[in-house]
Amino acid sequence: MPLCRINVIGDTLAAPEGVTADIATALSRTRPGAPVVVLIHGYRFSPRDEHASPHTHILSLSPAHDSWKALSWPRQLGLGSGEPDEPLCIALGWEARGSLWQAYGRAAETGRALARIVSGIRLIRQGQPVDVLAHSLGCRVALSALRHLPAGAMGRAVLMAPAEMRSTARDCLDTPAGRAVEVLNITSRENGLYDRALAWLVAPHRFGDRALGTGLNRTADNWTDIDIDSRRTRNVLEEMGYPIAPSGKRICHWSVYLRPGLFPFYRAVLNREVPLALLRTRTTMEDGPTPGLRLPRLHASPFGTRQAF
Repeated sequence: MPLCRINVIGDTLAAPEGVTADIATALSRTRPGAPVVVLIHGYRFSPRDEHASPHTHILSLSPAHDSWKALSWPRQLGLGSGEPDEPLCIALGWEARGSLWQAYGRAAETGRALARIVSGIRLIRQGQPVDVLAHSLGCRVALSALRHLPAGAMGRAVLMAPAEMRSTARDCLDTPAGRAVEVLNITSRENGLYDRALAWLVAPHRFGDRALGTGLNRTADNWTDIDIDSRRTRNVLEEMGYPIAPSGKRICHWSVYLRPGLFPFYRAVLNREVPLALLRTRTTMEDGPTPGLRLPRLHASPFGTRQAF
């Protein structure tokens, strides 16, 4: 099974018996221990509307939409062939339409549904960690799930321009699952307008709180903030073999996955080919590399032959 589609309504799985059967079938077609990756879309998608469905857009292997934003996440990650050694890829659809306030509230509910999916996978494959790649409000879904999971249930989470506040993220990290997950937070100045809108208009206000687009602002061994507009960050990533295109727009909510070079990097992160602790050290140093510290060059080019996770 190249791609497993799962839809949720609020905190409930749509057709839960069918979902359980689909997951069991998909897992049986992958090798034991093969990674499981959940892809989570953001605002304005709905699996109940054909014209707004993520399954015909970014979560599809062949997007049907004629849009510059319709980039296939599974295909860019090198998924979809259905080979036994390939990770199980789950495309999670949730109701993200309506006002921003409504979608923000439903994202937390969807987090409980995601936790049920992860728990179901772990029942079939004892102790199987599940990785996540999410965008915007989908990141709130992923973080919210941590409140309802045991330690080690979520392995790595790549958050692209997360529509969430620092305080909420910290609360989610202060849980058994939150203390064990490894988070890569991708930020961009192109998303600054959306970060400010979230902080000023959407999220519950706490004095001094800011959006995650400005980073977590707390030292945590399992959290790495990456500013893809930073020249230092791009230099470090290029040394690792992952050249990232510089900013091309002043305002863009989608450049965190549309910008050339990012998906090969995300693929390597999920494949554990990128040491996040070293990446965090290198991208936060002020005076250049620490003497004696050598960064492994993991690829000659990120655009070479496709690699499995």
